[in-house]
Amino acid sequence: MPDRVLSTAEGKSAISRMQQIINGGLTEQITSLINEGNTLMEPAVWDGQLASTFRGNWPGTANGLTATRDKLEELRTEVEKINVNIMTAGGNA
Repeated sequence: MPDRVLSTAEGKSAISRMQQIINGGLTEQITSLINEGNTLMEPAVWDGQLASTFRGNWPGTANGLTATRDKLEELRTEVEKINVNIMTAGGNA
């Protein structure tokens, strides 16, 4: 494990932008997308040959979106934790 601890202004800015993207509604938009897709799963709401194909594909897509949303939250938490640790180690806390 390296002994070097570094967080440049560019690194801090990238962390801030990443957190803003995630916290700025990205995870909520993914949740909304999943909800709308679930609505379209109902044949009484949307039907036809291509809608049937959608219903066959949607569970895998929804699972992928859910996994992505969960990974984004993990990423946000991890980056925040790493940044705090770097700032503390560098005497910037």
